[in-house]
Amino acid sequence: MDTEQTSLVHKKVTVVQKMIASCTGALLTSLMVTPLDVVKIRLQAQKYPFPKGKCFVYCNGLMDHMYICEEGSGRAWYKKPGHFRGTWDAFLKIIRNEGIKSLWSGLPPTLVMAVPATVIYFSCYDELSVFMRSKLGEDDAHIPIIAGVLSRFGSVTVISPLELIRTKMQSKKLSYRDLLLFMSKTLSTGGWTSLWRGWGPTVLRDVPFSALYWYNFEIFKKWLCKKSGCQEPTFGINFTSGAASGSIASVATLPFDVVKTKRQTLLWEHDVSRKLPYSTWEIMKSIVKESGFTGLFAGFIPRLIKVAPACAIMISTYESGKTFFYKQNLRKQQHH
Repeated sequence: MDTEQTSLVHKKVTVVQKMIASCTGALLTSLMVTPLDVVKIRLQAQKYPFPKGKCFVYCNGLMDHMYICEEGSGRAWYKKPGHFRGTWDAFLKIIRNEGIKSLWSGLPPTLVMAVPATVIYFSCYDELSVFMRSKLGEDDAHIPIIAGVLSRFGSVTVISPLELIRTKMQSKKLSYRDLLLFMSKTLSTGGWTSLWRGWGPTVLRDVPFSALYWYNFEIFKKWLCKKSGCQEPTFGINFTSGAASGSIASVATLPFDVVKTKRQTLLWEHDVSRKLPYSTWEIMKSIVKESGFTGLFAGFIPRLIKVAPACAIMISTYESGKTFFYKQNLRKQQHH
């Protein structure tokens, strides 16, 4: 699809249709990527049993979340006993002994935020792209970068307070009354800005990721279309472009991901209202001091294995959804 045709698809697809396409992509990504993380966490728990209050990162392909280990028996999905020899063995034994649904354990609570965040992000990106193309011209290379930065900045800002509330509820099983008391106490002691604690490291990771991702995605998509001689980007082209651009962006922003995880772990292992003295740069310096420069790239392979397919599934489903709605709208227009 050349630039003019791509722009036409954007204009002919309504905001609601873009939201449906992004929601479908988000659900499909979560369904396909979550089992990988569930198996990884179960293998970790088998090797090093999680004590009460221990934090670990759970990923559904769209967002990372902190899980806090609760007190009680081993019935929690991340504490279930198992004797797994490896990833494939874990997949087979979980399905055979616990049912296939166990591969999506812990998914519903994270979808409450992950799907809205993804819908806001992708819809905003498209609307901003269309607006800027009308002002700056179709071929301006800066459009994907600016639209990616602004849309991610917006979605992170909107979701950040919800992440704080969700993790607090998860860590202490609060009632709604307790939650209201916690909120009023947090606001009275720290002001409104306390609801965005941890926002800085998230922005430093997610905003550059978006800029790199969308810029490279557009480049790869055009190059692959030119190479294959096709007029419109196929599902395969979108999938490959998404995987390649996601891989580049994930590697480049990995240090900020390490910092974000470290900060969240410190925060939730103590108390949500505790103000940590560490800035992003101070945490970075402490990581380099403890583990050397390579410490900033800890978890390189697992992040790449999760991010590349997640980006590929999400963008190819989203683009396919938009193309479907575009053709439907065109058909309706021709009938009228």
